[in-house]
Order: sequence, then structure tokens, then C-alpha cells
Amino acid sequence: MKALITGITGQDGAYLAKLLLNNGYEVYGTFRRTSQLHLERLKFLGVDDKVQFVPLELLEFTNIHRAIEQIQPDEIYNLGAQSFVGLSFEVPVFTADVTALGPLRLLEAARAVNNKIKFYQASSSEMFGKAQSSPQNESTPFYPRSPYAASKLFAHWMAVNYRESYGMFVCSGILFNHESPLRGLEFVTRKITNSVARIKSGLQKELRIGNLESSRDWGYAREYVEAMHLMLQQSAPNDYVVATGETHTVRQFVESAFRKVGINVAWSGQEVNEVGKDETTGKTVVRVDPQFFRPAEVDYLIGDYAKAQRDLGWRPKTNFQDLVGLMVEHDLSIVMKNA
Repeated sequence: MKALITGITGQDGAYLAKLLLNNGYEVYGTFRRTSQLHLERLKFLGVDDKVQFVPLELLEFTNIHRAIEQIQPDEIYNLGAQSFVGLSFEVPVFTADVTALGPLRLLEAARAVNNKIKFYQASSSEMFGKAQSSPQNESTPFYPRSPYAASKLFAHWMAVNYRESYGMFVCSGILFNHESPLRGLEFVTRKITNSVARIKSGLQKELRIGNLESSRDWGYAREYVEAMHLMLQQSAPNDYVVATGETHTVRQFVESAFRKVGINVAWSGQEVNEVGKDETTGKTVVRVDPQFFRPAEVDYLIGDYAKAQRDLGWRPKTNFQDLVGLMVEHDLSIVMKNA
């Protein structure tokens, strides 16, 4: 079996590459010719020398078509995107070109080369945005609240369209927030755990953060890529919500991360002026910063993974507190290694 993964150097791509290699796949990972090839995550998992790298640009159809034609993959996992919600407000056109039209180019190229190729599209819980009901499942109406979410929604519906119009085996995984020690520092969860480790070690004074009241359904990325693979092993294609069925606020994530290093946070002030202080020392360790608020916020997301459990036999295994602990311990180890 051959698998082609776009976005292989990201968190999900690295975990998925390892999973597929362990299952005997030949794994091909794409990279942009104009960007530096970052192999840190693949090296961390010990698979960087087992992946075959292919130059591929999601903005260029001819390049995509040629790559698929040369590799002849059995499965394509499209994890590549402009994946930062906040940045999408600054670069909305670029976000749409990569995150919306990129998957369409991949789908059309796959159809032209071999419409029997199985295709996984990375959809997102951000598509639910201003959620119309809770918990959110595969039938919940979408209400995107960012250029990123709207782009993901276009790609999601094009995936459905290609499945229904051309009989292609196309699945979309509507993944809720999923984190790990491999998460990028630009994402809020890893920003929190990295800052907590640095504050505990005396390398940083405080964590600056945005909306503390946003609620998210956070799971473990290594488990979520298992669901991706399972979707393409079914007898018929479908779309699935992948989540934990629990929601926690950013504030709870912050508090949990600090507790892991023995710091209890006491809050004072309101909204954009709020600060969190170490109960023992009285020092400010968290400060709300208005620059990190989004123009349109997504307040509350919680997923219903019942369909994935029923059809795929998938369920989350790592709870919220253990996930936060994994990430804090990882960042503490990095700080100590670099001390």
C-alpha cells in the first residue's frame, strides 16, 4: 500500500506517517519547494528516514497531477492547509487558495489519474463556528466564523460532491481540537504549556493570552490519526466527527497546566484586564492581552463521536488532564535539556 500525505511535517502528518509505516505502508510526504523542510516532528518519532519526500504545491494543479501520476498512491491524506485561524483574518485570500482550492485541486487530480484512489479530507470543528446546537455531530448545521473555517467548509462540501458525483471513496474527518507535545508553539495549547514550563524554570515572567472563556473539545492527536486511517478502511466512504465529548475553557487549560508544576492561579480583574497570580508568591503569571482576541470568536464547541464509535470502533482514550500533563512534561524536559 502507498499513501501520500500532504502536511506530513505537521503534528497530524507526523503521527499519521508513523502509524502507516507501522502498518507496512510506503509513505510519501509532500513539501513546498519554496519552504524549508522541517523534519523535527518526524525525527522525534523516529521516522524521518523512512518517508519518501515529494515536492508538491497545493496552489499548482499541474504539479499535483504529476505527483499523483508518478506515485500512484492507494490513499491520499490531505492534511496540508493554512491552518492558523487567527492568521486567516490577515491573509483571507491566501487561506482560501490553499485551504479551500488546494483540496479541490487534489480531488480533481486524483479523479483524473485514478478515481479509485481513496481520499481523506481534514475537515474541522471550526466549521460549526457559532454552533447551532450542542453537542455537534455530522448533522449539525455549519456556521463558520473565520476565513479558515469558511475555507475548510468549501473543501468539505467539495469532498462530498466528488464522492456523490463521481463515486470516489472520499471521507472527511470533522476533527475537534486535538493536541500533543508535537503541537506548534503558535497554537494556544502549546503556547500555554511551553510558557508554564518556562515560567516554572524562571525563563519567562508571564503568559499573555486572549479569550479565557472559549470552550473547546480537546483530544490527543496521536489517537485522532487512528480515526483517519480507519475511515479509509471501511467498505463505504462517509464523514465522521472525531472528538472526546467533553469541553473545557481556555481558563481551565491554563489552570490545569500551572497545577502540573505546582502553581495555583488566582484571578483578578475582568475580561481584557484580567490577570492570574501565583497564589503562593502573589506574582502575576497570566495576563489577558486584547491582541490575541479574534474579530469573530467561536465560543463553545463539543463533539458527539457516536457515529465514529459505532462504525469505526474508535473512541478517545486520553482524558483532558492527562493530555495537559503530557504536554507540560514534554515542555519541561525541553527546558531542562536546554538549560
